[in-house]
Amino acid sequence: MVLLEVKGLTYSVRDKKPLSGLDLTVNEQEIHALLGANGAGKTTLANLIMGCGGYMPTAGEIRFQGQLITAMAIHERARLGITMAWQEPARFDGLSVGDYLSLGRAANTPADCLRRVGLEPAAYLGRALDKTLSGGERKRIELASLLALKPKLAILDEPDSGIDMLSLQEVVDVIKELQREGAAILLITHRQEIARIANRASLLCGGRLVMTDEPERVAERFRSRDCRTCDGETCHD
Repeated sequence: MVLLEVKGLTYSVRDKKPLSGLDLTVNEQEIHALLGANGAGKTTLANLIMGCGGYMPTAGEIRFQGQLITAMAIHERARLGITMAWQEPARFDGLSVGDYLSLGRAANTPADCLRRVGLEPAAYLGRALDKTLSGGERKRIELASLLALKPKLAILDEPDSGIDMLSLQEVVDVIKELQREGAAILLITHRQEIARIANRASLLCGGRLVMTDEPERVAERFRSRDCRTCDGETCHD
């Protein structure tokens, strides 16, 4: 069953259109990888789905479990069960790790979630979520927060940005665990080795969806069309 449906989504900034007439569906408990080169519009799409400040579609609509959410604020979408892991690991001065993992609609205990990402609760629950933590520690804590929330949809924007902080397998393990607990995952990446764990994949080029298919076929198209140097028009000729 379809969980997230994006129809005809267009987003304009001055004379540019980072996204143009984009259609995308994510099914319940599906890992859906979104491949695309830097600048293809992946992060813009993530921000529009999450409802981040300053992002409002020029045209089109976003539905979640059949409900129109295009104009909803970010906190309203979070209440529905949508969450997002940012490119930059979380840091909140004055907030403890334990409190951070208890925010919102937390469904799993902070201690359990820390253990599941390889952190000892006794050493981290009382620590401040600030610059005294390394990037790798903050990335693990951010992944623990996803496990704590038990979302219906987790948008992971460039999880490979933390590969130098965590192993690829550690990131994959958390993604798989989220899926086992009932979440759908929109996995936004440009790394084909991460996209291969998905159930389906889509290729974004020049702000438009080029194809949706099995991950290996989408990865092959990504490789063969040399998307890293594409001008955004070739795929649509």
